[in-house]
Amino acid sequence: MKLTGAAGAAYCAKPDPAAAGLLLYGQDAMRVSLRRQEAIAALIGPEGEAEMRLARLSGGDVRKEPALLMDAMKAQGFFPGPRVVFVEEATDTIAPAVTEAFRDWRPGDAQILVTAGGLTAKSALVKLFESHPTARCLGIYDDPPSREEIESTLGKSGLRDIAPEAMTDLLSLAKELDPGDFRQTVEKIALYKWGDGTPLTPADVIAMAPATVDAEVDDVVEAVAEGRGAAVGQLMRRLEGQGVQPVTLCIFAMRHFRTLHALVVDPRGPASFRLRGPRKDRAMRQAESWGARRLEDALALLVETDLTLRSASRAPAMALMERALIRLAMMRR
Repeated sequence: MKLTGAAGAAYCAKPDPAAAGLLLYGQDAMRVSLRRQEAIAALIGPEGEAEMRLARLSGGDVRKEPALLMDAMKAQGFFPGPRVVFVEEATDTIAPAVTEAFRDWRPGDAQILVTAGGLTAKSALVKLFESHPTARCLGIYDDPPSREEIESTLGKSGLRDIAPEAMTDLLSLAKELDPGDFRQTVEKIALYKWGDGTPLTPADVIAMAPATVDAEVDDVVEAVAEGRGAAVGQLMRRLEGQGVQPVTLCIFAMRHFRTLHALVVDPRGPASFRLRGPRKDRAMRQAESWGARRLEDALALLVETDLTLRSASRAPAMALMERALIRLAMMRR
């Protein structure tokens, strides 16, 4: 049977214990691994591996010695309970061994869970699991988690009272982070809110979101927009050490100042809807303190700097960008 989308996520959270097997495949190994961990934990419980009810095999070993799969599937453990045979890094070369195992599979045998990389619809493994009466097949793609998946992840971490604006920020964060990083961030948020009966807010999400180069670039831009010229030099040295290019800084600065200009021209326009929580309040304060005329002058300076950076000028690019940002910070005062 073929599973897709939300149905696939729901099945991994609560797989059928009477099924013969499950195939998980996809290009993103982290996403496949997270689904595999979830499915195995649901099938054998938290103590399953310690009780030796999980057998691990590599696809290469099964290809060389197909009987390993059959033996692991039929083996009876010392501890009672459901068992799983996990075959990792599989390819279509193990399809004959899985076919033979499915032919002899009986209720009470270990369930066969196979993970693989990118497989096509014509893959022998995909066809085998899709056509089997009780086995399932799930292709995992690079789509960000849905609202339901995020709510499920938060629920497992003990977070159920979430402000709508915080959920919007979490959805945006899920699109930017790798699945593993996002799960770690959710666990960090849950620990941060432990014993706190108030709803999760956008400020909580921002406080716990992982620091990235983009966030540090934003720190420089925010310092400039607030007239803190003394902080620009130190922040620039840090970004330069990380390999951030002057043109990148210029692009971020232009984007921010265009947002401020849009807020001044139309405080309830599209730019306002793209910002939420503390970020919106901070941007509104900056926009009001600059005013439309000075923001237009700031954008003119940034456009001129961008053209110079992209030209054949021999001036040190980072020094040129730093001087422009300091001039902007002075304009704010």
